[in-house]
Amino acid sequence: MSLHNLINTSLRLISLSALLCLTSFSQAKQVDVHDPVMAREGDTWYLFSTGPGITIYSSKDRVNWTFSDRAFATEPTWAKSVAPGFNGHLWAPDIIQHNNQFYLYYSVSTFGKNTSAIGVTVNKTLNPKSPDYRWEDKGIVIQSVSQRDMWNAIDPAIVVDDQNQAWMSFGSFWSGLKIVKLNDDLTRPAEPQEWHSIAARDQVPANTGSDAGAGEIEAPFIFKKGAYYYLFASWGLCCKGANSTYHLVVGRSKNATGPYLDKTGKDMNEGGGSLLLKGNKNWVGLGHNSAYTWNDKDYLVLHAYETADKYLQKLKILNITWDKEGWPIVDEKELDTYKSKRLK
Repeated sequence: MSLHNLINTSLRLISLSALLCLTSFSQAKQVDVHDPVMAREGDTWYLFSTGPGITIYSSKDRVNWTFSDRAFATEPTWAKSVAPGFNGHLWAPDIIQHNNQFYLYYSVSTFGKNTSAIGVTVNKTLNPKSPDYRWEDKGIVIQSVSQRDMWNAIDPAIVVDDQNQAWMSFGSFWSGLKIVKLNDDLTRPAEPQEWHSIAARDQVPANTGSDAGAGEIEAPFIFKKGAYYYLFASWGLCCKGANSTYHLVVGRSKNATGPYLDKTGKDMNEGGGSLLLKGNKNWVGLGHNSAYTWNDKDYLVLHAYETADKYLQKLKILNITWDKEGWPIVDEKELDTYKSKRLK
């Protein structure tokens, strides 16, 4: 083969290789998660979601994600004693850094039942390569019991108020969303106990039985911005494919414990809630959000069901801006423009 032909052949092989790499990269799978929350340690973001043992991903840029670990190799030792129908999937985590430790809250339940509990496991670092990396389960924080409670102990989210007091919001269906004061080590309710109702739907709630009623509300997340605490909540039905009606509403208060009012002044305990983001033809259901400030910018993190991919849930990270009255705004178009990439 002549030198000229050799060079041409080599160039064609290089071009073909580049094209294959580009095609592979463009077809990289998006991260499919439910109920995403995030934490940052150093130059790395960590993503936690519902799944076996709590699924953890890591990223340097919040776009390209690599599987990192599971918080539990199997499941909490106490899980089936709380929820006999527990299937191994831990739900709806939240993550917070406090006193040089990371506290990872999670839910144990059976779908549609309030035989549930919220637990917490702690770790000194989120980096699985560190010699200090080890999850230590601290057990049950709170538990809901059928025939006793008109609330459901799932969907935890922690907020620390201006007095440095930690509170855990939680709840799904039944009588709505609650908030409870936590003790100093964030593993149990503070004594004497202090509980508040913060949001409910104006539909008929369930009774104390184990089956959910018609009050379609869950997944509270409280985000402090300026003088206000903003309560995000998910209304509607998740996990129904094309029939999903999940969407996000918001209210605000000058106190972590409420009352949370919407834009019209209606209390979220009385069915109030201003629409923040609703599904569309491309994303039929979306919700169970968290919210963060990174590098002086605010972000909404959520999952959304993609119509074009058989309603598979996808990670979304959207920019939050604020109107002149101080209410959050997110651009629905970013549901299409933000696309995560699962590297492996």
